[in-house]
Amino acid sequence: MRSIIAHLHLMRPANVITAIADILAGFAISGAGLQLFSSPIDEASLFYSLLWLILATVGLYGGGIMFNDVFDAELDKIERPERPIPSGKASVVSASIVAVILLIIGILASWQVSALSGIIAIVVALLAVLYNAWGKHQTIFGPVNMGLCRGGNLLLGVSVVPVALQGLWFIALIPVIYIAAITMISKGEVHGGNKKNMLGGAVMYTIILVSIMLLAFYSEISWWQVLPFVILFAFLIYRPLIKALRKQEPQLIGKAVKAGVLSLIVLNASIATVFAGWVYGLAVLLLLPLSFLIAKFFSVT
Repeated sequence: MRSIIAHLHLMRPANVITAIADILAGFAISGAGLQLFSSPIDEASLFYSLLWLILATVGLYGGGIMFNDVFDAELDKIERPERPIPSGKASVVSASIVAVILLIIGILASWQVSALSGIIAIVVALLAVLYNAWGKHQTIFGPVNMGLCRGGNLLLGVSVVPVALQGLWFIALIPVIYIAAITMISKGEVHGGNKKNMLGGAVMYTIILVSIMLLAFYSEISWWQVLPFVILFAFLIYRPLIKALRKQEPQLIGKAVKAGVLSLIVLNASIATVFAGWVYGLAVLLLLPLSFLIAKFFSVT
């Protein structure tokens, strides 16, 4: 039991919930969110496809994030000795095996939806491993690499309606930029400081907010339905970041990063509302309290 809990910690369950929100947002972007209740036949087919993609993202994200601790095992002995691997609760070998199994599950589950979904899953898995093995140590490519993982995850949700990818692929740039911003901010999570990167992250946050509202103005859904989600999103990400900018202490930066990660659910709810309305967006938003609850027991960063 102790080993199972240790490996669950490595998966960061609260973060996995945010990955599920990616899929739900992509599902809405594809138009499937509105089609879900249009006819019994379409409803059943889309619902099962959605379940497969949710399973896929659990595997892909869980496996990818576990490799983070595998590749950082030596560094964590110094900086974060309380983590499962350096504390001896899990081993590099066991974590690697579980991570590989999870990635395979993610790819196979995606393939149940379509070959396109399977290909996207393979790319996401490769990007996740690349980030943990090499990308995270690159000043410029690292944040982009991590962002591409999230963008790919969003596209995985869109792939439920393959033709939708042709005209709406560019929306994946939103999570790419957002995750790049969080990754930049996190550079000071251990030693503090890093004001320049935090300011850069704040600017990128603003770009995200403006982009969502622009999408809302050109959407068939009334923009006012999106506005409350955007306001909530802005409050959740800026409040801890402003505190971190003032003192630049590791603990405050860590809180800003944690808020950024968990607020991915609100970001996805905002995007989902643009394409499927406030009821669907609210359904996505309901994942937020669940993620916050799980975050009390499992680490996020």
